[in-house]
Amino acid sequence: MDINSKKCFVFDLDGTVYLSDVPIQGTIDFILRNQVKREIFFLTNNTSKNLADYTKKLARFGIAVGEERILSPLLPLVEYLQAQDIHHLYPVGNTSFQTFLRERMPGVVFTSGADCQAVVLAYDTELTYEKLATSCLLLQRPEVHFLSTHPDPVCPSTKGPLPDVGSFVKLYEAATGRLPEMVFGKPNTIVLSPVLKRFRPDEIVMVGDRLSTDKVLAENAGIDFILVLSGEAKREDLPALERQPTLVVEQLGEL
Repeated sequence: MDINSKKCFVFDLDGTVYLSDVPIQGTIDFILRNQVKREIFFLTNNTSKNLADYTKKLARFGIAVGEERILSPLLPLVEYLQAQDIHHLYPVGNTSFQTFLRERMPGVVFTSGADCQAVVLAYDTELTYEKLATSCLLLQRPEVHFLSTHPDPVCPSTKGPLPDVGSFVKLYEAATGRLPEMVFGKPNTIVLSPVLKRFRPDEIVMVGDRLSTDKVLAENAGIDFILVLSGEAKREDLPALERQPTLVVEQLGEL
């Protein structure tokens, strides 16, 4: 892979640019060196934060970007809800998630009543048993859609992996027999749509730390993939892979 031929870099965030609130300085330095020369986007599956939360967090590390540079399952989720005329829903998500939906869908109604059209599952860092019970009861009704933002089973942190949407889905499957009809985040290429509309696949490179989401997304989209070993994936995971990443580095400070 010729790095110099790439016009667009798409960076995963947690585990790639930072780990929780700890910056991965080599990768940040690479971004700052290339921010003027190349189009740089940031892609996260984490729906416990909205787009503004991420621009503020990146700013703390010296990276100034607008919300248009943040790619998140939140964006295709809203597009899907609007296209399907789903405006009455029960959100299993935290305050930040609910605020984003209200901002982007002014007519949205959060309800657990007979008018509920869908249960929408996000990374709910304020999860309660009441939310679980209410949403499971709603999903007993076959006409209620079941949507989730992303499939990650855990979210990386400096203390260790924390349960994420993929773990919650296992609970819902056991309790209701249902799985989400639509999952909007990586490795679904719908989350890359804004970039794929502007650049050819050979002009884009994905940078991430996860094999199950970042690498598979890159393969699904037909783009090159740089694996950084600063997050989830380890070098000992590589021999078992059917397809190897395009490039493997500890972090982008090596380039």
